Amino acid sequence: MSGELRAEGVTVVAGRRTLLDDVSLHAAPGQVVGLVGPNGAGKSTLLRTFYRVLRPTRGRVLVDGDDVRRLPGRTLARRLAAVPQDSPGEFELTARDVVAMGRTPHKRAFAGDGAADRAIVAEALADLGVAGLADAPFDRLSGGERQRVLIARALAQRTGALVLDEPTNHLDPRHRLDVLRLVRRRGATALVALHDLNLAAAFCDRVHVLRGGRTVAAGPPGDVLTPDLIADVYGVGADVARRADGTLRVDLLPGPKETR
Repeated sequence: MSGELRAEGVTVVAGRRTLLDDVSLHAAPGQVVGLVGPNGAGKSTLLRTFYRVLRPTRGRVLVDGDDVRRLPGRTLARRLAAVPQDSPGEFELTARDVVAMGRTPHKRAFAGDGAADRAIVAEALADLGVAGLADAPFDRLSGGERQRVLIARALAQRTGALVLDEPTNHLDPRHRLDVLRLVRRRGATALVALHDLNLAAAFCDRVHVLRGGRTVAAGPPGDVLTPDLIADVYGVGADVARRADGTLRVDLLPGPKETR
């Protein structure tokens, strides 16, 4: 599967509150697309429509051209892996057990792990730097360690598409970079919610900016992450410059935003 992701006019209404309002998005195969915006912008809401925690009130969400609501659960899990922002504790499971859950969509019911499955799980644990924690109880790991185990589980699914809701949350600077480098290296299409604008600028092919459930801007980071947009969306001043390697550097200003 190619891993193409698409949202078409997605609106989500909960009670009297509109969480998303006519949001459209396209992630071409192999692209990393970042979702940025302030708290409550609708980033997590949009991601949850992809892995079917939320049903759009209007519009539809597609994986490889198929509406996710019409796909059998196992079929969707073979195409799309997700790391939600808030994951429940997997009690009485080791880190290895949790990562091995990523192989479930590829096996028959009640089938055990084969040699290929065990190799994939071991590789995912090693890639996320948690191989030494394989036998540790998952619920006793630190927040950052649990986060890396959950990302390893998603990678063990070996899907063409990934949906990651703040995957760098709880991680130290080194592991933030390691995780996003790994996502790029794997070559899967990735839709990633990020708060760190520098990470979005460095690792995303395109950035989609949300505010109040609506699209504010979308395009390559260099076109979107401008001082004017950051001031408008976040209410803070920023300097934006290009590093020697061509990536953007976003420096938020500690004082009140400047009018330019």
